[in-house]
Order: sequence, then C-alpha cells, then structure tokens
Amino acid sequence: MLNDNELDRFINDLWEMHGYDFTDYSKASLQRRMSRLFLIDKINDFPEFSSRLLNNPGYLQHVVEEITVNVTEMFRDPLFYKALRETVIPIIATHPFIRIWHAGCSTGEEVYSMAIILKEMNLLHKTLLYATDLNPNVLDVLKKGIFPLGHIKLFAENYIASGGEKDFSCYYTAKYDLAKFDQQLRERVVVSTHNLVSDSSFNEFQLILCRNVLIYFESKLQDRVFRLFEQSLDSSGFLALGAKETLRYSNSSGLFKVFNLKERIWRKSR
Repeated sequence: MLNDNELDRFINDLWEMHGYDFTDYSKASLQRRMSRLFLIDKINDFPEFSSRLLNNPGYLQHVVEEITVNVTEMFRDPLFYKALRETVIPIIATHPFIRIWHAGCSTGEEVYSMAIILKEMNLLHKTLLYATDLNPNVLDVLKKGIFPLGHIKLFAENYIASGGEKDFSCYYTAKYDLAKFDQQLRERVVVSTHNLVSDSSFNEFQLILCRNVLIYFESKLQDRVFRLFEQSLDSSGFLALGAKETLRYSNSSGLFKVFNLKERIWRKSR
C-alpha cells in the first residue's frame, strides 16, 4: 500500500499534471483501489509507479479507470425502479419535454434501464437522457449498447421485479456471447464526459440520478455535488441516490425535501 505522503503526492500530481482532481475522494477508497492496481500491474513501490506514469503516456487512462469504480447493472435495486415507474415518472411526465441526467453513469446499464421504462410508458420520444462520466472508456461501452450475454438473466430478473411486464428479450439481440440493445433506446441518449468534482451545471433537469458514486467522496465534495445538482434541477425536480447514500446529514440537506426515503429519492425544496 501507499503511505499517506505517497498518496497525497499522487493526488497532487494527478491534479497539477493531468487535471484530474481526486482531492476530496475518500482516502480509504483510493488506498484500496491503488493497492489493487499495484497488485494487478505487478508494481512493487511508489517510485516504480511514478516512473511508469511518467514514461508511458497511455498508462494514465488505465490508472483513472482502475481508481474510479465502475460496478453497475440493469434495473439495479429493482424496487427503486418500481418507485420511479409508479411515483416519480408520472409526475415529470406532465412536462412537455423531459430531461434526465445520469451522473457518473459508468457503462450505462442504468441509462438503458431508464430508456426501457420510458419507452413502456410512451415517454421516450419526448425525453433526452444525458449520460455522463469522468471516464471516456466506459462511455464507449454505453454508446455501443453491447453487454455480456451472461449478465442478461440477472438483468431480466431485475426488470420483472421492477414492474416490467414484457418479455425482456424484446429489447436486445443475442449473438454468440453478447447482447446488443436496440438502437431505438440509444437514440434518445446524449453521452458526454463530465467531472462532478470540477465541472459546472449544463442544463435544467426534471430528474437527476447519481447512484453509488457519492459513497466514494468525502463530505466536503458531497456538498459540492449536491449544490451542483440543486442548480441543475428545475423548481420541483427529483434527485435519486444509491441505497447507501443520503442527504440527511449533509450541509446541503435544506436544499431538498424527502420524497421516498427508503428508495433514496429527494425533491428540490424551492
């Protein structure tokens, strides 16, 4: 493992030399991810790591991919999606045009989940789904809409548990060991890199989803992101977080009111 001074040097170098700001990320999480990186890449110590980072231009992107967590699945936490389907989306459906932001979307399984729900509710045609992440490589996976066929059984089970009533296979085409999701679902998705740490608001949304991202941020950075989301929502917009995330003890809690605490859904206060 890196010692504290080495980790601080690494974080500082990432910011000053490459523009990636991990200053307020959870130090414990970064330590775990860096230990895993050293093990995978057979790196013995920090000087060896620094040398590789300095002399191999392509290595930086690999490091960023390893220290940003990209674990997701379609209809993850099915009861959350059931709550969206039954209580949140019928409210935002009253808007003439709907904008939804998936912040920190990773490879996009949850973006496709939302597109499926909107299609079934006959709302996809009047919706734009903005999918953003710090890591451009995971966004390439989203754009292709191709996922391992071995994951489909879990995705289908989640879909049914979330209130889906169709045959899940109608949304993808299987070939060999891959499943390619329908282009029609992708057509309403706008994909872009966006850094929650340093980038600003870029639109006004009726719903923002940022699930299982903030658990890796220190409280100072969480507050910064909550303020960004508040600025990015319309006057009565919704914010959805992950199952282990909350606004309850945040300095920004006054910006939102609880809509469904069990499923981690808040609504803008003003």
